[in-house]
Amino acid sequence: MAETPFVEMKAIQKSFSGNQVLKDVNFSISPGEVHALMGENGAGKSTLIKVLTGIHKRDAGTIKLQGEEVSFNNPKQAEREGIVVIHQELNIIPHLTVTQNMFLGRELTFGKSGILKMKEMKKQTLQNLERLGASNIDPDEEAGNLSVGKQQMIEIARAMSTDAKMIIMDEPTAALTEREIENLFQVVHSLREQGVSIVYVSHRMEEIFQICDRITVLRDGEYVGTEDIKETSFEAIVKMMVGRELGERFPERTSHIGEVVLQVEDLAREGLFENVSFDVHKGEILGVAGLMGAGRTEIMEAVFGSRKKSGGNIYLNGSPLKIKHPQDAIQEGIGFITEDRKDEGLVLDLSIRENIALTNMKAISDKGWISSTKEKQLIDDLINKLHVRTTGREQEVRSLSGGNQQKVVVAKWLGIKPKVLILDEPTRGVDIGAKKEIYHIMNELTEQGVAIIMVSSELPEVLGISDRIMVIHEGKVAKILNRKDADQEKIMQAATGGE
Repeated sequence: MAETPFVEMKAIQKSFSGNQVLKDVNFSISPGEVHALMGENGAGKSTLIKVLTGIHKRDAGTIKLQGEEVSFNNPKQAEREGIVVIHQELNIIPHLTVTQNMFLGRELTFGKSGILKMKEMKKQTLQNLERLGASNIDPDEEAGNLSVGKQQMIEIARAMSTDAKMIIMDEPTAALTEREIENLFQVVHSLREQGVSIVYVSHRMEEIFQICDRITVLRDGEYVGTEDIKETSFEAIVKMMVGRELGERFPERTSHIGEVVLQVEDLAREGLFENVSFDVHKGEILGVAGLMGAGRTEIMEAVFGSRKKSGGNIYLNGSPLKIKHPQDAIQEGIGFITEDRKDEGLVLDLSIRENIALTNMKAISDKGWISSTKEKQLIDDLINKLHVRTTGREQEVRSLSGGNQQKVVVAKWLGIKPKVLILDEPTRGVDIGAKKEIYHIMNELTEQGVAIIMVSSELPEVLGISDRIMVIHEGKVAKILNRKDADQEKIMQAATGGE
């Protein structure tokens, strides 16, 4: 007799304002199974999860929990039945400590007194983090002071501390280092052995094939199929996702690398990094690798002026730059696409037009006044160039999929016609089709002579698109490798302080 699925969803339908986003979608997961849910941005994955957990009410279809039909009105009800979601957009409260975030809404108290058992909560927080190999996170630290990667680890630890029977992980490794990912995978294997079901939503194919048992693919809100991982291939899954062959993952590098555009000498910020020297050439992509906390982002923020440096010099085309604020960098033709598109890259309540216009006032102005003709032309050109899936330039950015939001961030900086473009985790949380589009945009920009610096935690990406690779270890440049001489082992060796 076949095992009863822990969760079974059949013929699920959901529409918003007459637009059908889920059409007869099926999904089931067994106890102790790690099941990947894949599809391009906008395929319906998040909506399906929200229907399951009671955020959205389904229009049609059935949901069964261990064979019994259920209907949750809110995520709290789902959580009480053992279904916990770790969302891609983190639910961390920045001004609370790690411990306060860990126990938010389920604080431990002395009886009915309301007095908190802070010592016990701190102890359990440490234990939860240690299970993930994240004992370097201080339970008393304000969560907002931590990197996105560490915040993600807190979310994962919090979910696992609820004794969940099923954990839905939405892009859980998007901001994690290789070492943190290994720790997470060990935890997933341990949970699987305990009979916990894991729904694993990710765009990282290598992870899916490494950790999952089965994979379900959605496309344009429809169920395409479910496959056993052992019986399918990377190419077959991509074809299911996009409905066609995708071809090579990384475009062939076609740009001509010219003279040095940006030169950094002995850049320093006390306690974060020191003696950082590197250069990037016209038409070149310089990949920046290293473990989380090594100082990669902080170095780039100092170059851009969003973080104060305590020493060092920066030159553009041989001339010294005095960059005290980001505006100084922008005026010199340096753009910066930040890692956190939600908080730093976009104003979510504004439209696509307004977001792109923010960094392009010069291009859309005429004698100090904004020209609506120039503005519409620029925005529409960028929307078309980047293939942003939208109802139009006035669509609110909040309502776009993650991949399309990232394209709007890219569009903001393309309008300034940058000489140097810094990209921090440019494809984080982006589907495989949108990733390839971003790689092509990078390729096109370098063909136009733009110098690109790309910080990435995905080693296949660093190796696939970079011309040279700079490895950062504990705030210092450990090694700079030519693409042809680099491999994952050499990068990781340098990143961990090995010779």
